[in-house]
Amino acid sequence: MSTFFIQQFGCRATQADGAAIERQLREQGCAPAHDSSTADVVVLNTCTVTAAADAQARDAIRKIHAANPATRILVTGCYAQRAPEEIAALPGVSFVVGNSHKPQIPKLLHSINPLPQPRSTENEIAGAELVYPDNGGAPPARSAKEHFPVHPAPILTGNIFDLTDVLVAPVLGGEGNHTRPTLKIQDGCNSRCSFCVIPFVRGKSRSLAPHTVLSEIQRLVDSGFLEIVLSGINLGTYGRDLTPRVEFLDLLRRILGETSVQRLRISSIEPLDVTQDLIDLFACNPRIAPHFHMPLQSASNRILATMHRWYRAEHYARRVELIHDRLPNAAIGADVITGFPGETEADHAATLDFISTRPFAYLHVFSYSQRPGTKAASLPGQVPGHIIKTRARELRSLSDSKSAAFRRAQVGCTLRVLTLRRDPTDAPGFTPALSENYLQVRLPLILPPNRFVGATVTNLEGRELLAAPADSLSLAVTGACS
Repeated sequence: MSTFFIQQFGCRATQADGAAIERQLREQGCAPAHDSSTADVVVLNTCTVTAAADAQARDAIRKIHAANPATRILVTGCYAQRAPEEIAALPGVSFVVGNSHKPQIPKLLHSINPLPQPRSTENEIAGAELVYPDNGGAPPARSAKEHFPVHPAPILTGNIFDLTDVLVAPVLGGEGNHTRPTLKIQDGCNSRCSFCVIPFVRGKSRSLAPHTVLSEIQRLVDSGFLEIVLSGINLGTYGRDLTPRVEFLDLLRRILGETSVQRLRISSIEPLDVTQDLIDLFACNPRIAPHFHMPLQSASNRILATMHRWYRAEHYARRVELIHDRLPNAAIGADVITGFPGETEADHAATLDFISTRPFAYLHVFSYSQRPGTKAASLPGQVPGHIIKTRARELRSLSDSKSAAFRRAQVGCTLRVLTLRRDPTDAPGFTPALSENYLQVRLPLILPPNRFVGATVTNLEGRELLAAPADSLSLAVTGACS
């Protein structure tokens, strides 16, 4: 294989896996293609958190195959781990590799179309056995010109709970436009929320060693990046699998003490992992972005219990209060699932009321989706689709109102913003930027990307804040309001 293209779906963790695969392929001499139409092999890195995510992956396979039938399509990720046979039967798919064997993709592609390096064979891939589902387990016959067998595609997967590694590579693209890399430091989950398929496709919780985290962060800093985002499937459980055990809070302290990163941001973290000590660290150190994304899912205690969530609405409310007391200008975001089996109008109203009376900056609203193998899929009281749509619309409307109120509260504030790369669609004469409290800011001048600027918010325009550059002293001020 000489060229490859990786198409990503889903969460930050999936994107991080794709970045790690890209790093490995580059190290073996492969060259990234500009798009799927020019690549020898397309790697589809899939998500399976909802039925819509599965459908999106299938649609991408059909489109890539229709545009260029000669392109080899390798499907990996969470959907590939959950339903490999389903994907293997799709026209155009050449290989299906589950998350259990995702680290072996570079060796697999070597065996299919060797690079000018020592060649490995299919049977040498981590001792794994390739499975050809409709051919008695044996590889189908192929001509000398064929590199991939005819359908159904062979499957390389195994027990995800045997996986102990965390794929490592920062995500340099996507949100932040190559200025805010995301580093995945934890994978997998030991919780068993009744609606969630992720533990069954990503395995048990596992963590990068602290020295690896520190070296990766310093490597990014040495490359010139100013803000780094830490991510994980269940980030707050970082280090509990390590020997000796490492606390996430202690890792943050080490990052701040042993690296020169100028701004650290964390992605989603479970509410019970947001402790007083963690909030105090955020409040006392301006190098950590005042931004907390805590999944809520529901504010009905009855629904939370059925979801097998480990907190109740009052526990979540207390975390919001603690954050707002210590960091009144912090961004607080939440995931919310609507239409969970058995959810009544009263449950939905409780969630609306809970959110409307608290200082949320934004919501990520998800319509409940049955996932095969989860306990929720077999629960009685499945909510009709039209009701789910109505409730999701109401939650998104509330999210818009909360976001608008949070943005209005920034007028007169001086924020420390990070300039982003300009997009062709950006207004001429302006530079986009991102504030420490996760707001889109527009500066009325052209500045290079990846630079911290003090900016005083003067007005609003849609979802963006308009801000004037402040004097040099303001660069040390975080969230100062007049």
